[in-house]
Amino acid sequence: MDTAARAGETAQTLDRGLRLLHLVADAPGGLTVTEAANRLGIGRAAVYRLVGALTGHGMLRRDGAGRLRLGAGVLHLARRAQPLLAEGALPALRRLAEQTGATAHLTVVEGGEGVALAVVEPSWTSFHVAYRTGSRHPLERGAAGRAILAGRSGAAGPVSSSGELQSGAYGVAAPVLGVPGLEASVGVVSLTPLDVAVVGDQVTTAAQAITTALA
Repeated sequence: MDTAARAGETAQTLDRGLRLLHLVADAPGGLTVTEAANRLGIGRAAVYRLVGALTGHGMLRRDGAGRLRLGAGVLHLARRAQPLLAEGALPALRRLAEQTGATAHLTVVEGGEGVALAVVEPSWTSFHVAYRTGSRHPLERGAAGRAILAGRSGAAGPVSSSGELQSGAYGVAAPVLGVPGLEASVGVVSLTPLDVAVVGDQVTTAAQAITTALA
């Protein structure tokens, strides 16, 4: 086999491995080798080879029933990428915080929960919500998490909340769409009621700016 042919085969294997990771990531209950082979359009033997390599690097694992699931190595890579995500989002978050006079945040999904990855407080207000980076909450509660859930169905519009995560706090958030492999939302949280019509447009614009910065 000549060099060009070997390079082509390597590229094909890499493509299949990445496609397999995406398939497993999109299957909450995991996948069998047969299911993976059918969806990839390749033989079971080829899938076993891919699984062996990806398992060796911690990207995949087999559960008790033998189904393929993501491994801890994926979480390690995700954590290493988080500072880059936060850096890319900060300009839009700063603009949003200054526009609204509310604390702006980028929330991502980790372990089935929403996690505040980046937080920016407005510079000109006397009082604002202190929202710590790393704060976790269920996706079903609060504007940030519910915006992510809405984004899963393709809804791009803003979501509002009142007192769901913190008594007396108001939130508006919109999903970040169009960044492969990322489930996230951009939002603001305030101690006073927010004009959802106005702030909703502002968080949606910020979400679009972050999509452009990260995509």
